[in-house]
Amino acid sequence: MPADLAALADAALRAARRAGADAADVLVVDDAQTSVDVRKGALEEAQRAEGVDLGLRAIVGHRQACISVSDTSPAAIEAAAERAVAMARLAPEDPSVGLADPDQLAADTDAAALELFDPSDAPSPAELEDRARRCEAAAAAVPGIAQTDSAGAAYGTRRIHLAATNGFAAGYRRTDHSLSVTAIVGEGTGMERDWAADHRIHGADMDAPEEIGARAAERALQRANPGRPPTGAYPVLFDERVASSLIGHLVAAANGSGIARGSSWLRGRLGERILPEGIDLIEDPRRPRVPGSRPFDAEGLPTAASPLVEDGILMRWILDLATARRLDLQSTANAARGPSAPPSPAVSNLALTQGNRTRDDLMREMGTGLLVTSMIGATINPTTGDYSRGASGLWVENGAPARAVTECTIAGNLLDMLRTIMPANDARPWTSRVVPSLLVEGLTIAGD
Repeated sequence: MPADLAALADAALRAARRAGADAADVLVVDDAQTSVDVRKGALEEAQRAEGVDLGLRAIVGHRQACISVSDTSPAAIEAAAERAVAMARLAPEDPSVGLADPDQLAADTDAAALELFDPSDAPSPAELEDRARRCEAAAAAVPGIAQTDSAGAAYGTRRIHLAATNGFAAGYRRTDHSLSVTAIVGEGTGMERDWAADHRIHGADMDAPEEIGARAAERALQRANPGRPPTGAYPVLFDERVASSLIGHLVAAANGSGIARGSSWLRGRLGERILPEGIDLIEDPRRPRVPGSRPFDAEGLPTAASPLVEDGILMRWILDLATARRLDLQSTANAARGPSAPPSPAVSNLALTQGNRTRDDLMREMGTGLLVTSMIGATINPTTGDYSRGASGLWVENGAPARAVTECTIAGNLLDMLRTIMPANDARPWTSRVVPSLLVEGLTIAGD
């Protein structure tokens, strides 16, 4: 019988009060995951994992402590509450610690409109294995593919319940379907690989396994026999698969934690232009069938669409209650947490304004330069925004791919880069971060 998450949460809150907590909140997560991996047409691994995790945060004055348990028996919950309160009493005092006021809490907590739960029958392990086999077979069947490095299919279902002593209590369910494969070209030290994957809330939205496999093979073939690009200043086109990393660096710099510490290269730039004119970056936690959607944040505040950047201008920080209090601002309902940690600021779904040109149009426009399709490592100075990353992709000449390149480094300054981005129109609308391919002028490439 499924666990009664609301009853477990209530029991934990009552135990925290009995142990001496002034306030408390609790996150209960019931998670079940099934995954299947195949290699060379044979089953390699099958896993099933499930369990309930309960995370309790106890607040004593302006001190807090969190504890997570997987044993949800009454005795274990009582012991966890006593331990959390004892830890809180020894924790450093922090004036920003505290729950939301009752009038700040979300009134509408119904997640039905977000369609986060797939009501269709869960796929059996045999069905997952069939998806993975078909995906791998499609990649291996493409001429030039030497082998595949396994294919994996997975399905998960999760129930989430959040409750607090300020009166908030609500929960929702969600599902996840995923399928991925890696294809390899070449042999020995000349091997190159690339991958393709799909991840959806509803199984009916998934790409066909054959499409995913063929996509992985096509990408791997493009990476065959790579060399190194020339060293110098060239335009760089970030493929849609990696372009969201640039926006991720912006989001990290706008996080209220870094702003409060004074360690962000965006500090002091609220109201300034950080993207080109006409470009918005919108956060929308209420997009249906999207992994990052949620009806309320991890502190029970209501979620809503809001611009992070509007017409190129930085409009706000990313704040939970604690960081907002440190900055003397209001929370932007960006609290996120797991069972073992207190809330912290994090974004949900993001969408960057798309352009009216294709990725190939931008490639032709840049003439000579680098199309980045994968990246490794990162050296980002959080204070100055200086940027350096390893990259691989295609060297472009006369507006068309000329050869594969690898083992190069691209460098610049994030503020300068973001102010000059030119977006394509190829973003996938069902992903949590809807970011198209982005052309950036004048980056430094270190190659041969």
